[in-house]
Amino acid sequence: MSATVYIPCDSAARAVGADAVARVLSSEAARRGLDVQIIRNGSRGLMWLEPLVEVATPQGRIAYGPVESGDVATLLDAGLLQGGEHALKLGPTEEIPYLKKQQRLTFARMGVTDPLSLADYVAHEGFVGLRKARAMKPAEVVQEVLDSGLRGRGGAAFPAGIKWKTVLGAAAQQKFVVCNADEGDSGTYSDRMVMEGDPFMLIEGMAIAGHAVGASRGFIYVRSEYPQAVATLKKAIATAEEAGYLSGFKLEVRMGAGSYVCGEETAMLESLEGKRGIVRAKPPLPAVSGLFGQPTVINNVITLASVPLILARGAQFYAGCGMGRSRGTLPIQLTGNIKRGGLIELAFGVTLRELLTSYGGGSASGRPIKAVQVGGPLGTYLPPSQWDTPLDYEAFAELGAVLGHGGIVVHDDTADLAQLARYAMEFCAIESCGKCTPCRIGSTRGVEVIDKIVAGDQKQVALLRDLCDTMVHGSLCAMGGMTPYPVISALNHYPEDFGLRSST
Repeated sequence: MSATVYIPCDSAARAVGADAVARVLSSEAARRGLDVQIIRNGSRGLMWLEPLVEVATPQGRIAYGPVESGDVATLLDAGLLQGGEHALKLGPTEEIPYLKKQQRLTFARMGVTDPLSLADYVAHEGFVGLRKARAMKPAEVVQEVLDSGLRGRGGAAFPAGIKWKTVLGAAAQQKFVVCNADEGDSGTYSDRMVMEGDPFMLIEGMAIAGHAVGASRGFIYVRSEYPQAVATLKKAIATAEEAGYLSGFKLEVRMGAGSYVCGEETAMLESLEGKRGIVRAKPPLPAVSGLFGQPTVINNVITLASVPLILARGAQFYAGCGMGRSRGTLPIQLTGNIKRGGLIELAFGVTLRELLTSYGGGSASGRPIKAVQVGGPLGTYLPPSQWDTPLDYEAFAELGAVLGHGGIVVHDDTADLAQLARYAMEFCAIESCGKCTPCRIGSTRGVEVIDKIVAGDQKQVALLRDLCDTMVHGSLCAMGGMTPYPVISALNHYPEDFGLRSST
């Protein structure tokens, strides 16, 4: 009797030996005369347990991890294929507390299916949303997205339906849908997980968007550091085209060249057009004049990947999750100095403290957690006094913080916040497109001023605050406009790291 074993093909799992585990399991099973089918599934997102090996049993999938290639023989000896007892056995996959407590909507198929199996995707509610959308008028689809409360899961959290409505109402012979998959924020990987582990979901979301706004062409702009995602997407697009799911909608993958600023939507458009990635002045907005001057929907991966479920189950189902104006779920990526790092999908409203303790299990070093940066390299540093704030766009805005792409990076009490603040300015200086003076020059001066403060010149503090104010209000885009967020938060909450006396 054949046994089915699942071993992730996700980049994170492969980086810690998943390919070797698959090879050894295949050869060892053949040597023992065992009939084993190995399926390379997506990752469940429990990164500290990768490679996570699952075996299908009559009682459901049983998980083992983290598994190294050297563990395969003892696992088979212990009855791996029947879910036998072993030191690495975690029990039923769905019962692992980290996974069981989540509210997986967008990531419901992640780790369950073979990413490139169209049959698997269709068997798990795939393309239901697209079929329903094509039976509706474009304006009705747009209204459904509006009613769901879906907001961009990138940085600005702009309502997706408003963008779509603007493009639908624009008069043009050619319109575009562009997926911004230039996932460059520190501690983020949810976009990569979707593209590698459930690519048909993104493809379906883009096809729905194309129908909703009257766009016949779509582009997925993927960062150059994601070659596996690019390869997987290309295969999935070809499969979907052959099966007829992309009728009337041509979808292409384009790879970026490694510029962080191309995560900004207009710089990304410049890059897509074959130009240097420099931020455009707005207006006009991309929804009016975007790619090649035509009306363009621009959303990131998670935003577009959320759309199929909204159409399949209805706007009210999706809007029923979350709080306030933050509806649905957010894929949170817990990283840094944390014991149990991974992807956590929950409805808006969970607190940082719960994420750090109930899910993360405290710091990996065992030392007290000192600061948590949310929202990428230009996100605010939050001290323990702010960890009970619910993850909600408006609640974070009141703190002068952003949720961004949902990346959370944890630092213990050995972290030097002055050096981290300096890094933010240095990062901006390196990655700035150079178009506007506050970003280009301000970041360079920021590094110099922080060095002077740390060296003991406390008169420079007022200058640093003035400089940050200029960058926030004078920069052309969020690259320069958000660089002061980590700097000011570090200065306000950790003055001692700058050699200053605490104001409290």
